[in-house]
Amino acid sequence: MSALGIHGVAMKSIWQRLKEQKPWAKILEIEALILILIGVALVLGGKVALDHTNTLSFCISCHEMNDNNFAEYSHTIHARNRTGVKAICSDCHVPHEFVDTMVRKFQAAGDIYHHLLGTVDTKEKFEEHRLELAKRVWRRMKETDSRECRNCHDVTAMDPEKQGRTAQKQHKKLADGNRTCIDCHFGIAHREPDGGLEPSDVVAEGD
Repeated sequence: MSALGIHGVAMKSIWQRLKEQKPWAKILEIEALILILIGVALVLGGKVALDHTNTLSFCISCHEMNDNNFAEYSHTIHARNRTGVKAICSDCHVPHEFVDTMVRKFQAAGDIYHHLLGTVDTKEKFEEHRLELAKRVWRRMKETDSRECRNCHDVTAMDPEKQGRTAQKQHKKLADGNRTCIDCHFGIAHREPDGGLEPSDVVAEGD
């Protein structure tokens, strides 16, 4: 029997069963089917919406991000390089695991709040808050051992022979936990805040 024939028989069987059932049983089955369909629609819709919030176009849809963070990032090696492999905002600022992603999305609700307040809606305001914003990211990356960096950069796959002496020395410190990626590469995508502070200083201050 063809797939179309099997489908027709199945639909006929379901319809026949509904006709033979008592009214209250029919109502329960129909309600259950509706709830299942609503659940599927919510899951699929939520997945589409979640994926959209991870796109570059969504991240830079407000002028604060477009005029400041994106403008700086667009001239770095993460945005333009000889191989054409690039990392966008969500690659560096959103975890890959579902639970951690949802936690990060809820935390990002604060960004919407400050967007509505106009906290950094000018370049002058952004520069005023640059250190505060940087420290927030540094702290999170220190706490997760630069998790988002490691999603792309596998230390075990690095070839020390192709690195400079300083890089070899610093990368050895990753193994004993004395260093994490953000400790050295905190200016890789955005301009460093004035004042000479580094991620290690943030932890020392207990911020």
